[in-house]
Order: sequence, then structure tokens, then C-alpha cells
Amino acid sequence: MSTQPFVIERVYSAPIQKVWEAITVKEKMKEWYFDLAEFKPEVGFEFEFTAGDKDNFQYRHLCRVTKVVEGKTIAYTWRYDGYEGDSEVTWELFPEGNGTKLILTHSGLETFPPLDSFKKENFVAGWTHITGISLKEYLEK
Repeated sequence: MSTQPFVIERVYSAPIQKVWEAITVKEKMKEWYFDLAEFKPEVGFEFEFTAGDKDNFQYRHLCRVTKVVEGKTIAYTWRYDGYEGDSEVTWELFPEGNGTKLILTHSGLETFPPLDSFKKENFVAGWTHITGISLKEYLEK
């Protein structure tokens, strides 16, 4: 697998503060992302959630916040309970006219086991849907 991270850019018709809250406030994240029991945009904060693949196999995701620049950047580790591999998801926000540009980077995908569920194209499809449909619809409703 390539060691190139997955990067996707999106522009939303929403101010940075609204996008920041959507990606850092647990109650808002639940509406478009994953249903997290707890989440705090604080370095060192650990959180987890369970989500499945297309065959509906459920994976426990274990994450830890690694970087926070208020209103601009949040990053967290992303790994799977019981599996090798460590990756990191970084959300970066930039002003774009009257809206916000998001650059999402998911690095370290090559560290996961060579299972169908962990293929890069599955992450591409997942993040494309999450950023292009779920988050966009939440922000622009």
C-alpha cells in the first residue's frame, strides 16, 4: 500500500466557527459524524466509537486528540481495537470567501493489516461521503 496519506478538500457555505463546532462539539458531531459517548477538543483526550464496514462488521475505533489549534486545526489518532496499525486524522479549516475550506488528511493507512475493510479505497469512499454529503448537508441545511 502507498504511504501517501489520503487528502480531501471541501468548501462549505458556512463560517469557520460553524464548521469548527460541527467537528468538535459532541452533540453536533452526533448529527452527521459518529455517535461519540464523549469528545473534547483537548490534546490527550481519548475517545472511542463503534462503526461498521459494508458487510456490517463492527469495529471499535480508539482515538486520542493530538493537536488542537482553536478554530483552525484538530487532529487525532485513529486505530482499531485488536488490530495493528496507527493512523492520524487531521481537520484543517481555512477562510474561503464567505465560507470555509476544509482539508482533511488521513495518514498512516498503510500501517493497518491487509484486510478488505482497511483498504485505502474504503477510507476514500468513507471520507468522501462524510465530508461531501454528511457534513455538507449538516452545515448547509
